[in-house]
Amino acid sequence: MSYLLRGIAAAGTVRVVAADTTAVVNEALDRHGASLTAGAALGRTLTAALLLSHVLLKDHRDRVTLRLEGGGPLGGVIADAGLDGTVRGYVRRPDTELPPRPDGKLDVGGAVGRDGEIEVIRSHAPYGDPYASSVRLTSGEIAEDVAGFLLGSEQIPSAVLLGVAFEPGSSARVAHAAGIVLQALPGVEDGALALLEANVRAFGQLTARLASGSLLASMEELTWGLELEMLTDEALPLAFRCRCSQAKALDVLAYFRRDERERMIREDGGAEVVCHWCGEARWIDADGIRALVRPEVRCPECDALWYREGVTTMVRDGERCACGRAVELPA
Repeated sequence: MSYLLRGIAAAGTVRVVAADTTAVVNEALDRHGASLTAGAALGRTLTAALLLSHVLLKDHRDRVTLRLEGGGPLGGVIADAGLDGTVRGYVRRPDTELPPRPDGKLDVGGAVGRDGEIEVIRSHAPYGDPYASSVRLTSGEIAEDVAGFLLGSEQIPSAVLLGVAFEPGSSARVAHAAGIVLQALPGVEDGALALLEANVRAFGQLTARLASGSLLASMEELTWGLELEMLTDEALPLAFRCRCSQAKALDVLAYFRRDERERMIREDGGAEVVCHWCGEARWIDADGIRALVRPEVRCPECDALWYREGVTTMVRDGERCACGRAVELPA
């Protein structure tokens, strides 16, 4: 089982959030058929999103989306997580594989790329608009990039450790996946900060530690001398869980024009809709497609769907369509 632990140290001036995500990452890689390098990138991103949800969110209904696009062959990696312990994510090109780095490690930074941004979007359901912030990528290795985001965007000095280790000789079977974030909070003393930095430098690889010890032991070692106090009485279970559904698959088909939907029926007898978040495929038969008859408004120039009755507004009046035309919705 994947799980998350929370604690504080140095009299409440150091925050510690840690997650063992081995089962979650294995499921994600199975769903997407990811290669070793792409799988390592996805696993780190899924883990980082879960950690960020416990650093940035306050309401159990809120979500955090983590996106990294650095111009590398992977094409970008994205994950969405919440305080409920659920996460989903994908890489744009899951078959991306690169030669190992000179030190023998997977070249995640080369796959993600370094010429781009790390973006974090906080969705505050059911109220308010999503809030997005971004900074330039540091290395594309993800852990350093998340630490850079927390410092540059949130002004919180942080150490972020992320790791995905594969079974020897396996094809993308994860032996250990985990992450820990340590944050210096207001009021932290210089001596405590210096000791924390020394502990992090001496710690080594997180996945190597998990091969011979527990996640809690790693938390205790990283906060040695700072009196770690656990905030979680019981570990929070974590799970890969998507929010796709048959109804949402139908909503996707609604974006196609009626003549395009009829062609799907004529040529294939229906349509298969595949969720990019989780890889789940759903078959929509002819009756389901023909039931998409709600009143709608489309762009007169490019036929893009602007509005469909009974569905959350897709664009706002006065915005620009993808073709450049101003959106005009009925009153």
